[in-house]
Amino acid sequence: MKKTVIFGASSAIAEAVARRRAARGDTLFLFGRSEQKLSAIAEDLRVRGATKVYFEACDLTATEQHSTLIDKAFHILNGLDIALICHGRLTPQNDAQHDFRIVESDFQINFISAASMLTHLANRFEHQGHGILAAISSVAGDRGRQSNYVYGSAKAALTEFLSGLRSRLAGRGVSVITVKPGIVDTPMTAHLEKSPLHASRDRVAIRIDKALDRPVDVLYAPSYWYWIMLAIRLLPERIFKRLRL
Repeated sequence: MKKTVIFGASSAIAEAVARRRAARGDTLFLFGRSEQKLSAIAEDLRVRGATKVYFEACDLTATEQHSTLIDKAFHILNGLDIALICHGRLTPQNDAQHDFRIVESDFQINFISAASMLTHLANRFEHQGHGILAAISSVAGDRGRQSNYVYGSAKAALTEFLSGLRSRLAGRGVSVITVKPGIVDTPMTAHLEKSPLHASRDRVAIRIDKALDRPVDVLYAPSYWYWIMLAIRLLPERIFKRLRL
């Protein structure tokens, strides 16, 4: 049984992970936008076996509030074992590339807010001498593609931030996990055409849940995305730009 905090807890992947943590008897603190959704999720998690479930509705892009939110979770749970950052937004590329305000907002949601949380959490975990930090990045951050380079570049920044944080905390008792899902069948990807590469939220959640118990550095979910993205990264630029991926 662990003490776990989840940011963006009403997202589909986060809820699926929380259900698995509840079945293990974890004590959970959920943060997200909608109090109504969080309340319903919390009640479900209690039924599924969570020792205790707390929740608070908040704006996760309000970085000035992050220290207070994290302090509250540490205080109420009397320390933390696991922190999972799940919130994000996938704006259609065509909208983002024609309006820099969308680009700026997407970076605020997908990178800046996560980097703020990770900074506060890393300092607290380092001080207590243990803990697992995990954040959901994306395979989209492995190489800039014309179909999603705004979203992908924000996730690339998050991936590199996590990599540096992992190096900083190595040997300090704190694990840092970069989670890289591919295309997951969730409301966030509902506007995308379905393909054989789509994975269910539960399939992704199973891999995340296992990694939270036995930490790895980088987790592709599902695992076949490691090989797909390896091939894409190895393509010479002159060939890559002709593929219109």
